[in-house]
Amino acid sequence: MQNAFLASGAIAVLTGVVGIFVVLRANSFAAHALAQISFAGAAGAVLLRLEPLWGLIAFALAGAAGLGVLSVGGARRDAATALVMTAALGTGALFLVLNNTYATSVFSLLFGSIVGISRSAVAGTAVLALITLAMLGALFRPMLFATVNLEGARARGVPLTRLNSAFLVCLALAAAATIPIVGSLLVFALLVAPPAAATLLAKNPLQAVVLAVVLNLTCSWGGIVIAYYTTLPVGFIISVLAASTYLAARVYNERVRA
Repeated sequence: MQNAFLASGAIAVLTGVVGIFVVLRANSFAAHALAQISFAGAAGAVLLRLEPLWGLIAFALAGAAGLGVLSVGGARRDAATALVMTAALGTGALFLVLNNTYATSVFSLLFGSIVGISRSAVAGTAVLALITLAMLGALFRPMLFATVNLEGARARGVPLTRLNSAFLVCLALAAAATIPIVGSLLVFALLVAPPAAATLLAKNPLQAVVLAVVLNLTCSWGGIVIAYYTTLPVGFIISVLAASTYLAARVYNERVRA
């Protein structure tokens, strides 16, 4: 349980910070796509008898690079994202077919497995989270400026293309780190739902970041505790709690406006 709390805590902080930019920059589809692309990498790593985490990271970074190259303008971004995701999923299916053994470690990444996580896996998750947060910290001010005032950032000469590519790398690493916790099918649980709720409740972006982290910690740790006392999978519980925070924030926000 201690390892589960440590790993989920690191992931909650990471996805809370990254998730705010995912929501504000309307990159939810990219977050979903990178999670699916990462899963294909895990299948390739198992085929090569490597740790699935290395495949997650490699394919996530490759997917981020592909999205950065192909997304030349907002009009083409969704099409480029779908193209890269489709190619990766096809490659992942090929890896699974070529694997003669039943790749349990790969399929467990669909829904996550945090309860039995090892201390070495916790350390790897923490290192990946720290690297990603350090990168995002270096980009925070120009990223925030470009997110809330795109035209002003363009007028001041902010390198928007490089900034977007750098953020996709951060998003890729965040997705790779999150998948072992909630799974590739439920990665939205922490990357999108609580941060979206935070943007509805906070008065400014900095408050939204703090609130997103708090909500993610609540959902993650609350999900682990509930799963411990029930027979329900922890990924499912975290997802339900995360979705509930967004619905509650939406209802509260509409009532306040009314």
